[in-house]
Amino acid sequence: MSSPESPKPDPSIEDFLGEPTRDLSAWRWLWEGNHAFPVVSRRQGVAGWAERLLKRVARLLRPAATLPQHDLWVRQQTFNLIVLENLEFLRQAPSDFIRDLRQVRDDLVRDVQNNHRRITYLEAFPREVLTDFNQHTDALYALMDQRLDRYRRESKQYWSRLGSLLALVSESTSEPVSREVLEEAWREQGYLEFEDRFRGTREEISNRAQAYLGYLEGKGPILDLGCGRGEMLAVLEGHGLAARGVDQSEEMVAHCRGLGLTAARADLFGALEQAPERSLGGVLSLHVVEHLPATDLDRLVRLAWRALEPNGTLILETPNPLSLIVAARNFWLDPTHRRPVHPATLMLLFEQAGFEPVERLDLRPFEAEDRLLEIDLTGLSDEMKPVADHVNRLRDQLDELLYGFQDYAMVGTKPR
Repeated sequence: MSSPESPKPDPSIEDFLGEPTRDLSAWRWLWEGNHAFPVVSRRQGVAGWAERLLKRVARLLRPAATLPQHDLWVRQQTFNLIVLENLEFLRQAPSDFIRDLRQVRDDLVRDVQNNHRRITYLEAFPREVLTDFNQHTDALYALMDQRLDRYRRESKQYWSRLGSLLALVSESTSEPVSREVLEEAWREQGYLEFEDRFRGTREEISNRAQAYLGYLEGKGPILDLGCGRGEMLAVLEGHGLAARGVDQSEEMVAHCRGLGLTAARADLFGALEQAPERSLGGVLSLHVVEHLPATDLDRLVRLAWRALEPNGTLILETPNPLSLIVAARNFWLDPTHRRPVHPATLMLLFEQAGFEPVERLDLRPFEAEDRLLEIDLTGLSDEMKPVADHVNRLRDQLDELLYGFQDYAMVGTKPR
């Protein structure tokens, strides 16, 4: 156990003689009691009786010396007491007061830092806004330039087409141009716009054409029936395969030739009939057979078998009628479509013509966000999971019936 602290001695004048005390309570005792200091001789070498005499004289004369300075002395005494009170207050200040002072200091420092960040942000804000605005403006100008370029190309195309039609009706023509010729030119121009809107961009069609390269690699000349804008021809030539195309549209043929592709305006049956027997390594036709009557489809397959060399390949791509969305809606976007071609029917025609083996390729599945939703079994109770699983199985069957694949291709190989 610690020993109790000894009581603090009462202050006295001796506390201030020599080295003064630092105890504030002693100083308060001194000034509140107005205690006088003893008279001390400051002279050196004075005899003892003389020193005692001088002290008595000083005591007698002290009242006379202090009386004129009484007011000054009182004011000094009051000032000293006030100083003592403040010193005691500061020494005895509670810890929460010190903590509050520190908190005020920290708040001031934080406010200064926040204001500095705000000022920095406000200085940089105009530059960022101007930079974003300039970038946005540049993007708009770039988009506008692209559209203007497209409009220029289309205008030039229409102007050239108009010039070709005027050449048909020039005064030097011996016979007037029939209405059918002008109607055909108008329809061809409309079909170009249809291809751009519904078939997809050249890049999309070119990507789809990659699926057939493995069947045609290393084979002889390839004939593209209904070559259209020439996407497949470009892919084949890009892989070093000799390919040529035929199309009934003069506009499509001119477009292909403008791209440096080999194309001619011709009837696809005539092109197959004129091809020597066993002269082609491959025959393909993408989205053409749905435009033909049923009897012409059988004839097309048989003529292709004749023109192909042994191990030659016939590829026919068409919309997939096994998808109700395609058969009931998408197929009829093109007014020139006659009838969907069922894959089982087309496979039978291939087999009857002599192709073996025959393979069906399912192409272009619908995007996941377009299909029916599936119930998530996570979080379901054990009683509900079997019911939800059964609903999901029904959903799979219905989803396959409604959506499935948008296109399919029949691929047949002529035996060696």
